[in-house]
Amino acid sequence: MSASGGTKAIVAALAANLAIAASKFVAFLFSGSSSMLAEAVHSLADSGNQGLLLLGGKRAQREATPQHPFGYGRERYIYAFLVSIVLFSVGGMFALYEGYEKIKHPHPIEAWYWPVGVLVFAIIAESFSFRTAIKESNELRGNQSWKEFVRRAKAPELPVVLLEDFGALIGLVLALGGVGLALLTGDGVWDGIGTLCIGVLLIAIALVLAAETKSLLLGESAGIEDVKKIEDAIVDGETVTRLIHMRTLHLGPEELLVAAKVAVAHDETATQVARAIDAAEERIRAAVPIARVIYLEPDIYSEQRAAADAAKAETKDA
Repeated sequence: MSASGGTKAIVAALAANLAIAASKFVAFLFSGSSSMLAEAVHSLADSGNQGLLLLGGKRAQREATPQHPFGYGRERYIYAFLVSIVLFSVGGMFALYEGYEKIKHPHPIEAWYWPVGVLVFAIIAESFSFRTAIKESNELRGNQSWKEFVRRAKAPELPVVLLEDFGALIGLVLALGGVGLALLTGDGVWDGIGTLCIGVLLIAIALVLAAETKSLLLGESAGIEDVKKIEDAIVDGETVTRLIHMRTLHLGPEELLVAAKVAVAHDETATQVARAIDAAEERIRAAVPIARVIYLEPDIYSEQRAAADAAKAETKDA
């Protein structure tokens, strides 16, 4: 996986979640807190998710084959989508079940210092992981807001880790609140309420992740800035006189397909047109290095045909 895939952030999150999961399970065994059990399963699910992201990044590096001529770059999207399913089913649904059971059959928390101590440790560890993810993301997001970065990022790993770590921190605060209220009131129902809140939070994050990775799986075009760079690079004003229309598609986070029909001067020879197309491809790759698969179709521009195509497109949209 390339650096832009956020491998450092994934490894940091994996190490933090494994340590946190172990400590939460120990705290649950000594205290009987359902919030601790839900948080332990949450951390275990997150650890599996980071493993899936690393596996997806590794499998995406395989060379193209005759059966898959455009390579395996989209494997990273598939594994990111699997992460959202795991977070929803294992993390969210289990927490809802545990919360319901604890509210229905409440019991006091024993050895309170175990869950409180582990939650404080977990908040510190998750904060370190979250800080690493933020640092890695800041190198890529530029002037984008965090919301725009999560929605527009073509590499799914960093948005996934960011949302997981953010959800984990909020979940820990909810667990600490539930445990604290249960200890103050002596009523274990508060522990169950905290567990339910954790479940709702995890399901909400999983749905956001599923929606974003589904869009990547369906196939997203290049970003606005990259599209503008490609359009500017195609036309040389001599042989290639106009861009008629263009489509772009991400074959993976670091691989872009560009297909365009371009207008060429009508009095140019086939050799001149071929050289102009080759030169245009070189300009595109220089402007947007991830544009690795390029198909340019030369044509003679006709204003009448262009107007007819535009009218047809408007009729179709209507």
